Amino acid sequence: MIDCKLIRFIFFLLRKQILFPVILLCCMGSVHAQKEIYRRGHEDLTYYFGLTLGYNTSTLHLSKAPAFLQSDSILIAEPRSSGGIAMGLMATGRLSDHFQVRVNPQLIIGGSKSINFKLGTAKAGESQVQNQILPATLVSLPIQLKFNSDRIGNFRTYLLAGMKFDTDLSSNSASRNVEDMIKLKRTDIGFELGIGFNFYLPFVTLSPEIKISNGLTNLHQPDPALKYSNNLGQILSRMVVFSLHFED
Repeated sequence: MIDCKLIRFIFFLLRKQILFPVILLCCMGSVHAQKEIYRRGHEDLTYYFGLTLGYNTSTLHLSKAPAFLQSDSILIAEPRSSGGIAMGLMATGRLSDHFQVRVNPQLIIGGSKSINFKLGTAKAGESQVQNQILPATLVSLPIQLKFNSDRIGNFRTYLLAGMKFDTDLSSNSASRNVEDMIKLKRTDIGFELGIGFNFYLPFVTLSPEIKISNGLTNLHQPDPALKYSNNLGQILSRMVVFSLHFED
């Protein structure tokens, strides 16, 4: 049975965003200390599979509607970042010596989006500063093209670029349909760019990776009945993702 203290410690490192540098340093030390070549010919496989564990920080990019300048009901609309944990599967196919295609479906838990509003005029008993939290649980399907460097011993680096297709499972939840809250669309399409490192170990390939994942779809679903919605124009998703891939 897995030690609960170990699990809590791992998630603490994820929240502090220090797990991946630690793993990277440990693996680099292992590469220098170990001269034996592991998993020979792995990069020549036609396809292989793996698991993904990740942590992301997400936010929203806002543009103001004309009504924002014409009215003093809202003085400031500022997006706030938040963190979430991702778990997923991975399938990688070989195209050539240096190019691969990868599909990496993930479930992203947490990472709620929020916007901090400072009101120009507040109702009786209403705070002048309000934070609207939009819970999010995403099913994400990234499809990526990887460019791999030559392998040096038990180490290789790669660049990736691709598209993602996201579906927000929380879009119709009760907490997302309260009075005075803006509405976001359920689906999103975006692009991803990143860099990663392959560390070949005796029984698995460990691949730390960092990428940016930016939405291209306007998530704002205007609703004249919502006072916050009238002041906002385009809303785009922004995300930085730290992932750790375990490849067979």
